[in-house]
Amino acid sequence: MNFAIVGPGAIGSLWASYLIQAGHHVCLWSRNSSPHISIQRDECPAIQFHNGHTEQLAQADVVLVTLKAPQVQHVLESIAPHIDKDAILLLMHNGMGTAKATQTLFPNNPLLLATTTHGAYRPSSTQVLHTGQGQTLIGAVNQKGTQCEFLVEVLNHALPQVHWQHQINQALWNKVAINCAINPLTALHQIRNGELAAVHYRSQLDSITTEVALVMQAEGIDADAQHLRKTVNDVIEATANNYSSMEQDIAHQRPSEIDFITGHLIKTARTHGIDVPVNEQLYHAIKQIEQSW
Repeated sequence: MNFAIVGPGAIGSLWASYLIQAGHHVCLWSRNSSPHISIQRDECPAIQFHNGHTEQLAQADVVLVTLKAPQVQHVLESIAPHIDKDAILLLMHNGMGTAKATQTLFPNNPLLLATTTHGAYRPSSTQVLHTGQGQTLIGAVNQKGTQCEFLVEVLNHALPQVHWQHQINQALWNKVAINCAINPLTALHQIRNGELAAVHYRSQLDSITTEVALVMQAEGIDADAQHLRKTVNDVIEATANNYSSMEQDIAHQRPSEIDFITGHLIKTARTHGIDVPVNEQLYHAIKQIEQSW
């Protein structure tokens, strides 16, 4: 198949490498103006990818969007004229809240959402490290998307494990819950994920997950505060040496995904009349840092 990877950061570069290795045609679309981009995964030989070619973008069967959530709408608006009306759009990023705008922009395209637990790190612009095995869950947003379950087999052949989710919102909310707990705290204190296991973060993490569980339940999503809290602990332990994406964004003075993680939680809570004071405090603390730049 023809794949276009829009936003080849760590996860996008990881998928580009595995997809081309599996025999697919892969082109990139990035802010890098070079017509070719080299990507080396771990110890594998470096691979040259075409970049920014509108004619290749137009031929894509699947457009895999691995941009950060705040960039999705702007970038997709700029490339919309070059995307075929039958191309499958697959959004894979932290947070929630980009699907509605994407569906408005591409009303006739199959639209899928994905979440992945694979670990990836880019030590340089031409190298990506696969730092942790995980799984990828995908599901449909619209009716045409429900006809694309075959994509699971295609993606699973390239980078397993991939599973179809009939209720993709459940998986996305579970990921948001984890991100609400880990990302703002690690960003504010500029610490690795594992340091959140310290006793003095316990009460704050309890409150964050309790608030998220209330919002999830109001949305009709299966959620239990204690189970969410245990999941957060498991992720803290499993990724103890990692820096969260938000920690890295704040450390490098880049806009974070706070509006699409904690911000999405707060917006959803308001529609149900639910107070989420601990999450609101963290949200405003991150926004204050960003605005100080």
